[in-house]
Amino acid sequence: MKKTLTTAVALAFAMLTAQATEKTFQSPDGHVSVTVSDEGGLPAYQVALDGTTFVERSPLGVRMNFGDLTQGLALKDCQVTTVKDEYTLKTIKRSHVSYEATEAVCQFEQQGRPALDVIFRLTGRDIAYRYKIYGGKEDMFSAVVESEASSFVLPSGTTTFLCPQVKPMGGFARTYPSYETPYTWDDQPGKNGWGQGYTFPCLFKVPAGWVIISETGTDGSYVGCCLENDGGTKYRIGFPQKEEMDGWGTPTASVSLPALTPWRTMTLGTTLAPIVETTVANDLVKPKYKASRDYTYGKGTWSWIIRMDSSCNYDEQKEYIDFAAALGYRSVLVDAHWDTTIGHDRIAELSRYAQSKGVGLFLWYNSNGSWNDAPQGPRHRMNRSSVRRKEMQWMQQNGILGIKVDFFGGDKQAMMQLYEDILTDANEFGLQCIFHGCTLPRGWERMYPNYVASEAVLASENLSFGQGACDAEAKNGCTHTFIRNSVASMDFGGSALNKRYSTGNNNGTYRRTSDVYALATAVLFQSSVQHFALAPNNLTDAPAWAIAFMKQVPTTWDDILFLDGYPGKYAIIARRAGDKWYVAGINAEQQPLKRTVTLPMFAKDTPLTVYADDAQLNGSVKQVKQNKRQQLTVTIPQNGGLVVVN
Repeated sequence: MKKTLTTAVALAFAMLTAQATEKTFQSPDGHVSVTVSDEGGLPAYQVALDGTTFVERSPLGVRMNFGDLTQGLALKDCQVTTVKDEYTLKTIKRSHVSYEATEAVCQFEQQGRPALDVIFRLTGRDIAYRYKIYGGKEDMFSAVVESEASSFVLPSGTTTFLCPQVKPMGGFARTYPSYETPYTWDDQPGKNGWGQGYTFPCLFKVPAGWVIISETGTDGSYVGCCLENDGGTKYRIGFPQKEEMDGWGTPTASVSLPALTPWRTMTLGTTLAPIVETTVANDLVKPKYKASRDYTYGKGTWSWIIRMDSSCNYDEQKEYIDFAAALGYRSVLVDAHWDTTIGHDRIAELSRYAQSKGVGLFLWYNSNGSWNDAPQGPRHRMNRSSVRRKEMQWMQQNGILGIKVDFFGGDKQAMMQLYEDILTDANEFGLQCIFHGCTLPRGWERMYPNYVASEAVLASENLSFGQGACDAEAKNGCTHTFIRNSVASMDFGGSALNKRYSTGNNNGTYRRTSDVYALATAVLFQSSVQHFALAPNNLTDAPAWAIAFMKQVPTTWDDILFLDGYPGKYAIIARRAGDKWYVAGINAEQQPLKRTVTLPMFAKDTPLTVYADDAQLNGSVKQVKQNKRQQLTVTIPQNGGLVVVN
C-alpha cells in the first residue's frame, strides 16, 4: 500500500512539474483561435477573436463512475483537419448552408492510457467542442458520466442576459421546470439564477463584443444540460436535478464506450450579427433517419390563445377551420381537452371537414406518464410505445398533420429519450411534432426531419394569463430575437390582432403592442409552422392591410441578416423568402427609435412597401423608395413595429 501511494504521489508531482503542453489552432479564415493546454495536469482551453480574448482559460473534462478525467491528464497531440459540409433544411433560418470548419482532435492521456479526446470545431464565428470518452480498461463497454468540468470563463467586465432555471416539481400542477422564466438584462455575473443555474442559450456581453453559449446534438444518449455559475465570471455545465420528473430517472448520463457527448457551442462577434445569423446548432449534427414523407409547412390558427379551454368544442373548432380556410392557412391546432369535449370519433369527422376546406389538424397531447399532475387530456398516450403507436396510427388514418405535446418538465436522460421516441414513432406515421412545456431543442430540426419547433420560452399564453406579460411583451420580443430564437426554432404562438385576449375582444388582458408590432414578430420569430394568435373576428375588426399581410407572410426562410438591435431594447433584422426580403423591427424603449438603416438587399430605387406606426401606435401602409445610399430612415415608437417588403 505504501509503495502504491508513493508511486501515485510521485506521478502527480511529475505531472504538476512537467512542462505544460500547449496547442493553438485557427478557424479556416484565421479570425477565431483556440489554445488547448494541460498545465498542472488540468485540461483547459481559451478562445480569441482576431487576437482578443473572448473566453479565458477554462476547464475541460468529465467525471466518470470509474475515474476523474478532469485532472492528472497530459495533452499528447491535436490532429487538425478541415471539415466541409453542405446541406439544405427548410425549417431553420437559412435554407441552404455551406459549412467549413477547422476540426482539432486533442488527445489526452492519464497514466499513459488514452483517457479522452476533446474534439473542437471552429468557424469564423462559432466554436464547439465535445468529448470522446474511453473506458478505464479494455473490456469496459459502458459507464456513467457523473458530471462535467466543462466551463466558460468570461473576461472581467462581462454582463449577462440569462434565463434562470427553476426548481423542479413546482408551478402549475408540479410541471416545473418548463423553461418559461423571464430574462435579466445586462446583469452582473457571479449569481446562480434562483439557485439552479440558467437555461440554455445564455448570452453574455463581453468587453470586446458578444458570446452566446448553448449545446447541440443532445438525444436519448445523454442528459440535457444547463449553465451554472461557479463564482465571478466562471460558468460551468450543469446536469439535471435529481428531483426532476418526481424523482424518476437519474440525473447522470449512462453511455456506451467509447462515448461521444453532445457539443458545447459558443458563437461570438464584435456585434450581434454572428449570433443572429449562426446555424451552428444544425451544422454539427446529422439526420438520424429519413423523412417518411415530404413534410410541408405553413401558417395556422388556434382558438385557445384567445378563447381558452372553453373553445375546445366541435362547433368552435369548425369555426376556426373556416377561418383558416378564409386566410388560406394550412392548419388548425386543436388544443387540450379535445378527447373529452369532442372525442376521437368527432375529431375524425372534424378532420374530414378540415380536409374538404384544404386545412389539416394538429392535435394537443399531454406527455405525462407519472412525472407531474397536469390534468389536461389526452393523457397517457405519448409516454408508452404501444399506446403511442396505436394513437399515431389512428391519426395517420384520419389525415392528422401533427401533434403538439406538452408538460415534459425535466432534462434527465429518460426524458431526452422520450423526446426521441415520440419523434421517431411520429415520423413512421407521417406526423410532425411541436413541443411545449419543454426543454430547448438542440439541433433537432436537422436530426429529426419531422420535428417543427419547441416553446422553451415565456410564450404567448402568458399574455392571456396576466397583464404584466402584456406590459413586457415588447421587451421580451426584443430579447427572444437575440437569444432563444437565435439557436433554434421557437413556437411562440403570437401575432395577435385582438385588442383584448378574450372571445368578444372586449375584456381580459389588454395588448400594449401595435398591429404593426404583430406583423413584425411574424417575421422576427422563426418557426416553419406558425399558429398565429388571430381570431375570426379579425376578418372584420382588424385593419385590412394587417390581414392581407398575415395571409401572405412566409413561415420558411432562405436567408437572414442582422441589421441593428440590443437585447431587451430594440431589434431590426431581415429575412428572405425566395427573392423577397422582409425587414422587421420592434422597439421596447420609452423613447421612439430613430434609425437610418442600410438595406443592401434592395436594389436602388426599388419600390418598397412600409408598414409603420405613428406616435399613438396607429399603423398604416405606404409605398416609399430608399435613398441612393440604399438607406431608409425609420422611426419606431415604444411597443410599435416596422415592416419593409420589396
